Amino acid sequence: MQYMLLIYSAEGSGPQPGTPEFGPFMQGYMDFTEKVKTEGKFVAGDALQPIATATTLSIRDGKTDMMDGPFAETKEQLGGYYLLDCTDLDEALNYAAMIPTATYGRIEVRPLIIWDN
Repeated sequence: MQYMLLIYSAEGSGPQPGTPEFGPFMQGYMDFTEKVKTEGKFVAGDALQPIATATTLSIRDGKTDMMDGPFAETKEQLGGYYLLDCTDLDEALNYAAMIPTATYGRIEVRPLIIWDN
């Protein structure tokens, strides 16, 4: 079953570029990515640009409305994701706990619905 591991944190939390902690933090991501690839669990994964680059679109009564920024006004924003192919939720949660941002933010784990065509 495929699970989406959504990575949430407040922008500016955790190690920042230019600090001594940033290198090991990013190395943790590289190591995690290599692990899930080596173990055949990795389907996809990427980081997102900062929330300042987001645009939210909605259509109501035929009218398109766009606003700058993310949909929700929250302290923590979606910063990236991993899509993993795991045997069950327990395995997905074990991998989620290995994501470096879990120390500074939250990792939401959700199973995908695969629609058959």
